[in-house]
Amino acid sequence: MVSSLMLGLMGPNVPYAPSMPETVQDLEKPVRLPAFHTSELGPWCAIISYEACVRLCLKNWSIGSPEAVSFLKNECSLLRSAFCLEQYLLQPEEELLSKKCSELVVTGVPKKPQKTFGKLKVQVRKVKMVLDPPNGCTFSSIKKPPLMKLQKINRRLSSTKSTIHSEWEAIRRVRVTPNFSTNGSLSHQSLAYLHFGTQYLKDISGLLKVGITSLHNSPTPPEAPEETYVCSLRLKSSSDADVTRMQPGSSETHVFLPDGMRDDLLIEVTDSKGKYCGHVKAQIADITDDVGDKLRWWPIYHEPEHELVGRIQLHMQYSTTTDENNNVKCGIVAETIAYDSVLEAAMKVQNFQQRKLLLHGSWKWLVTEFASYYGVSDAYTKLRYLSYVMDVATPTADCLNVVYDLLSPVIKKGKMNGTLSVQENRMLVSLSDEIEEKIALVFENYKSLDEHSSSGLTESPKSSSGFISPALKPALKLYTLLHDIKSPESQLQLCKYFQTAVRKILARHLAETNEFVSTTTEKSTVDQIAYSSAYQKMKSLCLNFRNEIASDIKINNQHVLPSFVDLPNLSSALYSTELCNRMRAFLVACPPISLSPPVTDLIITTCDFQRDLDSWNISFVKGGVDAKEMFHVYITRRIHDKHLELLESCKLDKGVVAQNSTSVFVDDMYEKLKETLVEFQVIVSRWPQYTLLLEKVIADAERVIMETLEKQYSEILSALKENTIPVKAVQYVQRIAKGNSLPYTFPEELGSLFNLIKKMLDVLQPEIERQFKSRHVCVSVSESENAAPGELLSEVTVMLKTKFRNYQQSAIEKLAGNTRLQNGTNLKKVIQEAKESVGESEIRSRMQPLKDVLIKIISDLHGFLDFNVFTLFCRALWDRMGQDVLRVLEKRKENWSYKASRVALLVLNETFASEMQSLVGYMLTDKDVEPPTSIKEVQSMLCKDS
Repeated sequence: MVSSLMLGLMGPNVPYAPSMPETVQDLEKPVRLPAFHTSELGPWCAIISYEACVRLCLKNWSIGSPEAVSFLKNECSLLRSAFCLEQYLLQPEEELLSKKCSELVVTGVPKKPQKTFGKLKVQVRKVKMVLDPPNGCTFSSIKKPPLMKLQKINRRLSSTKSTIHSEWEAIRRVRVTPNFSTNGSLSHQSLAYLHFGTQYLKDISGLLKVGITSLHNSPTPPEAPEETYVCSLRLKSSSDADVTRMQPGSSETHVFLPDGMRDDLLIEVTDSKGKYCGHVKAQIADITDDVGDKLRWWPIYHEPEHELVGRIQLHMQYSTTTDENNNVKCGIVAETIAYDSVLEAAMKVQNFQQRKLLLHGSWKWLVTEFASYYGVSDAYTKLRYLSYVMDVATPTADCLNVVYDLLSPVIKKGKMNGTLSVQENRMLVSLSDEIEEKIALVFENYKSLDEHSSSGLTESPKSSSGFISPALKPALKLYTLLHDIKSPESQLQLCKYFQTAVRKILARHLAETNEFVSTTTEKSTVDQIAYSSAYQKMKSLCLNFRNEIASDIKINNQHVLPSFVDLPNLSSALYSTELCNRMRAFLVACPPISLSPPVTDLIITTCDFQRDLDSWNISFVKGGVDAKEMFHVYITRRIHDKHLELLESCKLDKGVVAQNSTSVFVDDMYEKLKETLVEFQVIVSRWPQYTLLLEKVIADAERVIMETLEKQYSEILSALKENTIPVKAVQYVQRIAKGNSLPYTFPEELGSLFNLIKKMLDVLQPEIERQFKSRHVCVSVSESENAAPGELLSEVTVMLKTKFRNYQQSAIEKLAGNTRLQNGTNLKKVIQEAKESVGESEIRSRMQPLKDVLIKIISDLHGFLDFNVFTLFCRALWDRMGQDVLRVLEKRKENWSYKASRVALLVLNETFASEMQSLVGYMLTDKDVEPPTSIKEVQSMLCKDS
């Protein structure tokens, strides 16, 4: 027995696969059942099918088949129950006596047969579309309903409640007492129970009709006028040309003649301008559940997204004629009709539904043997079973595998032999269209498939991790079965399915940033938090698109899809184009104020997106993401604004010349320059070409800083420019004689200026240059316009050195001029007036006044200048004094003493070396105390002359 059961499970006609587990959410959804149509043909068809099954089971029982025993037990009670024949076949008296009278009353009313083919009268009453949500995120758009409307609703509900209560009390008071003789037979008593049961239902129906009519006729508040729509109606079985246009609320009625229970009423809704609004699909089997007038709301969906967009109210009346009801009564029942009846009975017994698609056990055996015994073709059995499967089909692997197993033999038989009947060909064409829709659903949701969901689709799609759904493989097998996969048309259609899937994913991701590109958004009221949040969401959009493409690459690398479906390039073309369009619209709506962290994060993410596409060998598409091209306008604009901002910051108030203020000014300005480089670090690190523009900004700022310092110290610097050209000896002697020359005093402010310029040259500017040099190597000469990389900064360095040297020479000349104001301190005079007979001690004595002047000058310089500037000035003054000695020796007159020149040179060397050593001490190096150039030349001349 067990082996026979396993044989039935693994039968050839219908494969067996376990059903998937259901979640709590799945259990809450209504179960989808197929449309059973043969049971609606009346009891005659069921009786013929029942009789055929009994003969089949008797035949197999006679040859020892164990499966037939279960159907023959208890006088074929299993078959009678499956075909719902208890009401029509005679029952033994003992069985009737075993049932209670109450059960007889309940079961004695025969089930009203459902109507089949007939006429369908349709009238379109109303169309209501889903209103767009209010703009913004405030609660101000949600208005309270008027108080009068609430009161009317409350009165209406109260009236309805009272009416229902009164009608229910009336129904409870209905009593029907059966009248029959106590001595009557059991059959007479049964007929009496049936009679009073029928009368009881008639009385209750009358009361319910009166109550419902009173509720229907009660006044209702008038409704607001609705927008005009046009509805195009046709049957699925009819051609596209048989379309009837109807106006909602026009009271016009059209009669349709459906082809059967499997037919559908299709309605396309358009607005007054002809724009497509939605689609309605009403199954004839659903309409004929209740015969008579029906006023019902149907959902309107927008295709292909299958999005609920509104409702349509239809008044439909379905009717059949007497001939239609009795056309199969007592007539000949075809083998295929009987097979359908047996198949539906088996499906009902085994609870055939979505995710439970396979027969098993003894019923599986009965269906298979019935088809074999009565000559129902294998193609028909598979196609008929497939029609029920497609009624509840889901985009899951188990369902699609069943569909493939059923469809594949039929198509192969049709291609090889061409022996399918007209009916089988018609079924095959109809089912092929349904299967095409189902596999299209798989491809268009290839990242939202869920094998553990009753519907096969997940309700909350998440970013795919590259896991390929099991449903894709059987879907591709079915697509290959239905199409010539080598034809360009079939390949293009398959690619279009995946493009539709990508567009769905795009719409879901783009919805998160729709608010930032809306034309109704008030840009002036956006605060910093909202601004940062907007850029953060755009960054998330880039990352989501990048992850979607990465998951497509993983799916493609599993080699499940055909080779002509290049999923990464196909999807990235859409992702890149849509991201570029959304990014441009976003930057127009929310332009970057500065290169703040949210903005730089978005730039980095966009660059990484473009870099990843290139590293994945994904072809660039026109209109796709080009980060540099998208941000170029905003980067150059920001560089220009920063340029003006720095130049404005360089303007120091006139008169503020204190040492601390100017030093702080220079430090602050160079700190701003460093911050500028840090701000644009993200830009130049990815696009070094912008280094040239940035270098010009820095160079201009440094020039303006120097110009500002010169303006602040203009009075002090003007004093250096006076009498810088040597005067004639006569004029100089005249000024000395008149006594109107004053010694030059080195001002403290001038020392601050020299310190600042030296600091700019030695400390501040090299830091700026080091940051630029790391980027210069990335910039080719062809990319530079008017200057080579680093040339502008080099020009600033040369400018600063030149100004420092010129101002230093002027100051040294002024200080050296102090030694020539008196004869006793004039080095030339001291040397010229010394005689050959004068000893060294006397010359040293005469050099003492000059030595004192030099010591004072060196001491004053030490108080105003930094160490490195101080040593430069001391050596410059030392060199300048050596030049005076050199000029004396070059004239070589006979009354001049070489001995005096040697002693003067020794005094100068001792004075500068000792004073510098005493003032700065250990900070000096050997190079700092070496004799300058002019002193070395004098020593060389004295050695030659000796």
